[in-house]
Parts: sequence; C-alpha cells; structure tokens
Amino acid sequence: MNVIKSLKNVAVDFSREEDGAQVVEYALIIALVSIGLAVALSTAFGGATGAMKTLVDRVKTCFSSTTSSC
Repeated sequence: MNVIKSLKNVAVDFSREEDGAQVVEYALIIALVSIGLAVALSTAFGGATGAMKTLVDRVKTCFSSTTSSC
C-alpha cells in the first residue's frame, strides 16, 4: 500500500510543478519576439527574398486579417 500512496504523492507533486510551464512561456515569448524582429528587419532593409519573404507575408497576413486564417 505504501508504494501506491508514494506513487500517488509523486503524481500529485508532478502535477503541481510549474517550472516547466515557465520555460514554455519564455520560449513562446522568444519565438514571437524573433518573428517580429525578422519581419521588422526585412522590411527595414528593402524586403526579403525566398523563405524569408514567405514568412514575412504570412505574418503580415495574420496581423492584418480580420479572419483567423493564419
């Protein structure tokens, strides 16, 4: 019985752990800032080509569109 109770305690403690959530939040913030920076720099320096142009066009469409077609 102690093994089952111990496993239950481990599962409850793991579900209450919030360190992993903070890492995910920071990663999302970094990703958004990176995309914004890439779009800003590519527009500032005369536009983008190839894959960068596709990314810039998609981001611009997402931010300017009234529908959720991102």
